Amino acid sequence: MSEKRDYYEVLGVSRQADAEEIKKAYRKQAFKYHPDRNPDDPHAESMFKEAAEAYDVLRDPNKRQRYDHLGHAGLNNNGFEGFSSTEDIFSSFSDIFGEFFGFGTRHSGPRPRSGADLRYNLNVSFRDAAKGTEVDLELPKREVCARCSGEGSEPGHSAQTCAHCQGMGQVRRSQGFFQVSMPCPVCRGQGSIIAHPCNECSGRGIVVVNKKIKVRVPAGVDNGSRLRLRGEGEPGEHGGPPGDLYVVIFVDDDKTFKRQGQDLILSVDISFIQAILGDKIQVPTLDDPVTMEIPKGTQSGKVLQLKGLGLPHPGTTQKGDLLVQVRVKTPTKISKKQEELLREFDRLERQKTGHKVKSFFKKVMGE
Repeated sequence: MSEKRDYYEVLGVSRQADAEEIKKAYRKQAFKYHPDRNPDDPHAESMFKEAAEAYDVLRDPNKRQRYDHLGHAGLNNNGFEGFSSTEDIFSSFSDIFGEFFGFGTRHSGPRPRSGADLRYNLNVSFRDAAKGTEVDLELPKREVCARCSGEGSEPGHSAQTCAHCQGMGQVRRSQGFFQVSMPCPVCRGQGSIIAHPCNECSGRGIVVVNKKIKVRVPAGVDNGSRLRLRGEGEPGEHGGPPGDLYVVIFVDDDKTFKRQGQDLILSVDISFIQAILGDKIQVPTLDDPVTMEIPKGTQSGKVLQLKGLGLPHPGTTQKGDLLVQVRVKTPTKISKKQEELLREFDRLERQKTGHKVKSFFKKVMGE
């Protein structure tokens, strides 16, 4: 078990600090680590309790004198037990919180809670992902009841403060030397009881509706891209803000193009004559076809780059490239005249190279 920190160190004051300095220092710590400013933060809650413990000792002349002489050991068996919960702190220092924070004691009833986030998987075509599109979704989702504005009571009526917990939503139970806070069994932690439930939501304050949402898919999105629609998630509870809707994009494959980041990959077939002599061919793009030049002597598998004809980088004016991979196709059937011409070409080629390379004719015909 770790040793307790020095109380003067906790509040950041000297041992000669007067009561007003100690009070001011505690106000600063309590404001910094207050649970409403640090929801669901165990570290902040621990610091909040530690500061309250230090202030409780140093504000009391008798406790402070014992602490100054004997340290933490001087407080043992002298009626000082610290605080078991934040509720004890608010109860003990209600004057402090009323004076410095303007809201008196701890808020009664449950705290506001943010609504949960939602996820929707959206399939889009390759071309829609490339160009961008708008999609209308219709989702079943929970919404704050319009009839009762989420209060749960029929218009003209209001919820009644729970008499069992006095509106705190919590009750205390003793377990040996300890006191444990738990949700009130009568109001189920709500702090209030709805005597006249709303006819629309049956007192829940929430209704399920089919809501239409327009989603703008930006150009150039890829598989796994997430679009965040703020406030379109589950409604908050007790006045808390709604969650968000995350639309996850799944892009269908395309018959013509493959994708490599923001570049497009296209395979085209050319004849071995085109590969030898060079040519100009039409290739498809995301828009209209363009003319591409095949250089003389192009080898099968060579990749030719057409800049700026790929996919947009989302949110920018930049685009990837179109990468065209050339595949040289070898004819399987040729006429006798074609064969004679090829053999003559082969003879001249071998003569030029001194018969040091494989026959061109055999390479072309796969012999």
